[in-house]
Amino acid sequence: MTWLLIFTMGAVVFLNRYAFLEPRLPLRLSSNARQFLGFAVPGMLTAICGPIIFLPDHQLNLSPLNPYLLGAVAAVVLVLLTRRVLLSMLVSMLIFFLLRSWLT
Repeated sequence: MTWLLIFTMGAVVFLNRYAFLEPRLPLRLSSNARQFLGFAVPGMLTAICGPIIFLPDHQLNLSPLNPYLLGAVAAVVLVLLTRRVLLSMLVSMLIFFLLRSWLT
């Protein structure tokens, strides 16, 4: 039963993506729908990262000694300064791990 569910959900996800990626299918989105979907990735990223950054111990932590918050600020600043995502991610992860080991 578990394998059936896994394969069924895999097929649903594949067909959902395939419908928009296959150029021979006559499915086209309007400009409003494309603009609306442009907000999906930042919204999903915020929904995933927000609780990790602001609620590390399942409590709101906005202190300046929160390594998660400092690491996120460092990542944003690095991306804005360098415009290189991979470099910014690696450096901000290093900053986060150093801050986490130093502050806790």
